[in-house]
Amino acid sequence: MDRKIRTGIIGIGNMGSGHARSIMEGKCPELELTAVADLNPARLEWARTELSPDIACFPDALSLLDSGLVESCIISVPHYDHPTLAIACMERGIHVMVEKPAGVYTAQVRRMNETASRHPEVVFGMMFNQRTNPVYRKLRELVQSGAYGQLRRSNWIITDWYRPQCYYDSGAWRATWSGEGGGVLLNQCPHQLDLWQWICGMPRRVEAHMHFGLWHDIEVEDDVTAYVEYENGATGVFVTTTGDAHGSNRLELQLDRARMVVENGKLSVLAYDMTEQEFSATNKQAFATVSAHEEDIQPEGEYTGHPGVLNAWAGAILRGTPLIAGGEEGLQGLTLSNAMHLSAFLGRPVELPLDEQLFYDELMKRVATSRRKEGREAVYADTSGSYGGSH
Repeated sequence: MDRKIRTGIIGIGNMGSGHARSIMEGKCPELELTAVADLNPARLEWARTELSPDIACFPDALSLLDSGLVESCIISVPHYDHPTLAIACMERGIHVMVEKPAGVYTAQVRRMNETASRHPEVVFGMMFNQRTNPVYRKLRELVQSGAYGQLRRSNWIITDWYRPQCYYDSGAWRATWSGEGGGVLLNQCPHQLDLWQWICGMPRRVEAHMHFGLWHDIEVEDDVTAYVEYENGATGVFVTTTGDAHGSNRLELQLDRARMVVENGKLSVLAYDMTEQEFSATNKQAFATVSAHEEDIQPEGEYTGHPGVLNAWAGAILRGTPLIAGGEEGLQGLTLSNAMHLSAFLGRPVELPLDEQLFYDELMKRVATSRRKEGREAVYADTSGSYGGSH
């Protein structure tokens, strides 16, 4: 009989319950769900009745980790606790998969990554399921190949994250500095921030303008426009919100020899017959432009989503095959998020590497005055159809 990895899930909320269903429905054939933990007794009862009465249920994370019932664990709890619980897994030799984001501030994620480096026996993964999308995989391959020259400009408008007020009212921790640590950047956009840097690389300067509670009764950001500059002189803009009832999702890249666009799940590549620099240096017609042609680029493979990430994690544990995203890779996208927040907090551009202590200090000022919605019972929703499976 093929070996199954005994797996626990800490946090049976929206995302944790989705991962539990994937395992129980056989979408992750090398994982066996043996235990779950949640602070909310109602969620443990849900696990017993909806998943299996044979699954061990624990009222806290450490009881699960010390039970001897799991050799791997999925962390799916509010953001601040991601690094703490991941470290607890590593110190016990338990393989760990962390939901996005890696944490709230980079200093805590750096500590998590440093712990991981001391425990090479532990397989540490990050739930960046959008990296399984063949469209983004192909885009990255094209950009990183160098065949189209260097990046000149990147623009991502990702505004199809609409959330009504009742979404934010569904839990005391939501959309608060003390409970969530941020808004649309930290909850909905970690996948896009990860993909942006995975495809285009990290910028050297970030400037962001954001509104806090512009469209909702919340204290964190729900409307963001960020501008970045890369080392080679390229620029980028990232626009996001949870306030547009019918938004867009369009990523456009300009390179020396191509325009590449991802929209509506499709990749289009307009290849230039020469680089813009070559054309500009030789052309004698004032209103002419580079001749170009559409290339037939076909992404390969299927979009496997969350189960694909979990199956790759199982393969890494059992056979040493590659992860979709190593856990340490959560740092880069979070650095972008932290830099955008810091720029907005200070009202000026921020240089990378990030001043992590300054960001932490500014964040804690806001945490100190955060208004938690105490006494509000959490409401859970099925996220199976949501883009990227956001919390």
